Amino acid sequence: MSGLLQRGAERRYSEEDLELIEELAAREARESFWAYRQYMNPRMKRGWWQRRVARELQQFYDDMLLGLRPKLLLEAPPQHGKSNIVTDFICWIAGKQPDWKEIYASFSDDLGVHANSHVQRALSSPRYARVFPETVISSENVVTQAAKPKKNSNLIEYVGKEGSFRNTTVRGQITGKGLDFGVIDDPIKGRQEASSAANRDHAWTWLTDDFFTRFSDHAGFIMMMTRWHLDDPGGRAVLAFPDLRRISYRAIATEDEYDPETGELLRREGEPLFPEHKSLDFLLERRRLLTRSSWESLYQQNPIVAGGEMFPIEQFRILNSAPHRREFAKIVRYWDKAGTEGGGAYTAGVLMGRTRDGRFIVLSVVREQMEFRRREEMIKQTAQLDRTEWGNVTTWIEQEPGSGGKESLERTIANLRGFAAYGDRVTGDKVTRAEPYAAQVQGDNVWLVAAEWNRAFLGEHEAFPNGKYKDLVDSAAGAFAKCAAGSNYASSIMENVR
Repeated sequence: MSGLLQRGAERRYSEEDLELIEELAAREARESFWAYRQYMNPRMKRGWWQRRVARELQQFYDDMLLGLRPKLLLEAPPQHGKSNIVTDFICWIAGKQPDWKEIYASFSDDLGVHANSHVQRALSSPRYARVFPETVISSENVVTQAAKPKKNSNLIEYVGKEGSFRNTTVRGQITGKGLDFGVIDDPIKGRQEASSAANRDHAWTWLTDDFFTRFSDHAGFIMMMTRWHLDDPGGRAVLAFPDLRRISYRAIATEDEYDPETGELLRREGEPLFPEHKSLDFLLERRRLLTRSSWESLYQQNPIVAGGEMFPIEQFRILNSAPHRREFAKIVRYWDKAGTEGGGAYTAGVLMGRTRDGRFIVLSVVREQMEFRRREEMIKQTAQLDRTEWGNVTTWIEQEPGSGGKESLERTIANLRGFAAYGDRVTGDKVTRAEPYAAQVQGDNVWLVAAEWNRAFLGEHEAFPNGKYKDLVDSAAGAFAKCAAGSNYASSIMENVR
């Protein structure tokens, strides 16, 4: 219907016709949340995913009317408009049900004040008055477009009605305040807070003991957030409420996506979520800037344990250049070959040296997806380059389990004839094998030479052991074990030499 308004402006309709068109658009906005958004925001950028979310929210409202106490978890990338969508929904519900009490909570008081101002401006606008003439706020509440939000703005009451909008912070005071519709917008501030079990516990306790105990019998709630951690409030809500509906949108599709109701193709693998607002080039630039765990959490709604866990990446010191090879007591290159060709597996080779004063320095990293012949050529070429630059370098190759792993290792060793190359038949799981190496990282004793590979290397360590890939950590742990052998660190290392 909003298209009628635009066409009405383009054509020469009479004032009576324009008034009728305006009234029809307002009437549709009263019944349809998606129509309401378009009517209230004529210049709004539109995309398929916004229509999908609007449809989900419309269903959420219908379920509230049926007394189903709906619960919705909305996950979407930053700066894609999810907060604006839900704040518009708060305004729409205020018009539909002006006797309902709404509470909005976030980690930040600033976000609450922003939401409060959004609600004030919407409810005091002429367009809103046409759609919902019975929902009116006091003139004392109104914030003009030019005015700055007040820090103490946390309550809007509807004139002549029982309903209100209140904003607060997670862990803020809401005792005695009932609610019919609750919104949680990012209960966790960021990576550092999410990595703390105590902070996660505090946020969840506030939700269970303060927020959820304020609900009326028919109340529903929406939580929208960035998933920083598997055990964050979103993860806990999924476990606590079997009837919770989770809708999750990745910034870049990892597979073709279809509308579950109509079967319509929404986007293909590799396409952005909201190209009208955030292009693929923009998202790829963000991905290059972030570590893998941050990208997966922030943009792909795939939370993985990171930062401050087994490998605190802030403990790695970055060197502008490598020491001279005379300063090293031992240098090794350790290869973790992809177990199968294809399937997204990587072959990784970490070159690490132990200095004479006991430091461990990662000098070079090679990591590629490749087929067998290319892999064997690369391993041999790397051995030649290592010898040229570093002199006496020992090459180790991890032996994969089974007869196939043994045969693959024998082919690689034969290919490295003339080099000091050995096989390593490992035992135990990857996490256990990485523990001695992790202890040295935690002790500030593992350094990296500045290079392009640093970001992928740090990203995988940050996500370990919950990340998708473990080849760089496995290769680095193997290189550390061989470098440490024969030193003061050898007591905690077991060598398995073919």
